[in-house]
Amino acid sequence: MNTLKLSVIIVLAFLMLNSAYAQEAQPIDTTPVLKPVNLSGPRVGVTFLSDKYVGTIEEKHGIALEPMVMQLGWQFEKRFFTVRSGFMAVSEWVLLVGGFEQEKFLPSLTWLIGGRTAEGFEFGVGPNLALSGTSVVFTVGMTFRSDQVNFPINLAVANSQSGPRYSFLVGFNLR
Repeated sequence: MNTLKLSVIIVLAFLMLNSAYAQEAQPIDTTPVLKPVNLSGPRVGVTFLSDKYVGTIEEKHGIALEPMVMQLGWQFEKRFFTVRSGFMAVSEWVLLVGGFEQEKFLPSLTWLIGGRTAEGFEFGVGPNLALSGTSVVFTVGMTFRSDQVNFPINLAVANSQSGPRYSFLVGFNLR
């Protein structure tokens, strides 16, 4: 047998034995706990617009923008299950209106599907609808807890043919 085949067999055997041993020593219960929970609440933040995005909005709608807009809105969040390890799956609708400080009205709606660990790290991805059209949003963040109040802090990137947008949002909700 050549060295490569022998190495592959040894690695596979090790992984199978290690996996079997780990499952006996520490069984992992992945049975979902179905407890829908509403975690909705207000959001406030700032969005940085690329030059291309600013140009697209001016061209499509005749709206001149500064590259930074304030955001105000509401996040409708549902936790639809949690596994025993504390990881939870969430679905979020985020409705924001930006540009008030520039006397503009810039609505956007995002639907995110994602997850949150027991420690509060969260992530999501989903479609966005704004004045520029549609885009895909990727978000990461952290939720900090104090008593019965959650304080999420999120960074998001919305990427489209109109150019990228980068958002920083904070908020709160009761759990």
